[in-house]
Amino acid sequence: MRHIDTCDSMKSMTPMSNSTRLGKERLVQSIALICLLAMGVTAIAGPSGLIAWGENQRMLDHRQASLHNLQAQRERLRNRVNQLDPRHVDPDLAGELIRKELNFAHPDEMVMLLH
Repeated sequence: MRHIDTCDSMKSMTPMSNSTRLGKERLVQSIALICLLAMGVTAIAGPSGLIAWGENQRMLDHRQASLHNLQAQRERLRNRVNQLDPRHVDPDLAGELIRKELNFAHPDEMVMLLH
């Protein structure tokens, strides 16, 4: 009989009962499932997810077109600066700028205003 008493006392010394252990396992599984669902939602609808991928591609295309326009404008300005270099000024461009900016004209020229 003594042997039975020690077995009963060992059972009472277990840290958790089966229902408590099952409850904790379910809680851990639920937390893991919530984490996996949150990662899945972020992968689809997050800032770098599948839904945002199309918008990011559109923005990239728009910015590349804008960059191309700015590079063309810079090239036109570079050409104009080269034409206005004091060592070899383009006479046509210099005359155009003087007339436009300073309102000068030759005595034999006629000014026509277009609206």
